[in-house]
Amino acid sequence: MVSPLRIIARLDVKNEHVIKGIHLEGLRKVGDPNELALRYYEQGVDEIVFMDAVASLYDRNNLFHIIERACRNVFVPIAIGGGLRTLDDVSRALGAGADKVVINTGAIRNIGLVEQIAGKFGSQCLIGSIEAKRAGGVWTAYIDNGREPSGHDVLDWARQLEAAGVGEILVTSIDQEGTGRGFDVALARALEEATSRPIIVSGGYAGARDLARLFAETQPSAVAIAGALHYGRTDVARIRSEVETCLTGSAA
Repeated sequence: MVSPLRIIARLDVKNEHVIKGIHLEGLRKVGDPNELALRYYEQGVDEIVFMDAVASLYDRNNLFHIIERACRNVFVPIAIGGGLRTLDDVSRALGAGADKVVINTGAIRNIGLVEQIAGKFGSQCLIGSIEAKRAGGVWTAYIDNGREPSGHDVLDWARQLEAAGVGEILVTSIDQEGTGRGFDVALARALEEATSRPIIVSGGYAGARDLARLFAETQPSAVAIAGALHYGRTDVARIRSEVETCLTGSAA
């Protein structure tokens, strides 16, 4: 069986290094972005997402040269996010070799940017990123790599992103991110009910049981995995086997 679900390697980059933390905080260097991208490509990953973890602090993305190098050896779709504020930024990202762009803070500041990107480049290359944190039974969308609440309810914001033209939604659970305690299944389910856009789920994966719980209640288009890959706790082949086991209904 070939799984319809894509496995995405997520590389959060700060100052030329892939970093990883817990709840998007306490960031540690874990490797070179191009070396890790090549490793995951050779393992058979479906896509790679490069996120500039500090771009929002400087209002610019500093990963274009990394994307250019990655495209010389990596031949799966590559997405780039962080600090993309204008159509020129997006044009430069695509020109560097990215297949898709990921927008969060830029969209919060100007939803019209999403409409402009979709209109000029097409929804297929546009991922709306939502960093979600739960409080009092509702989720709030955050910006600046999970540092600041936007004031937007996650589900309402997802509907706005869909109306503006995003092709997919990448949702990162700040509560689960880096913890290895499993995905926020309730969040993924709520987003599926709120929007018709495909959902990429990120934050919390540790193993097969996490995927089984996710698939029991939701149908994501992809899972984005970072720490479990970076620290060598698993590899793409094992994750793919876990996915296929879950989808055939034979998971324990």
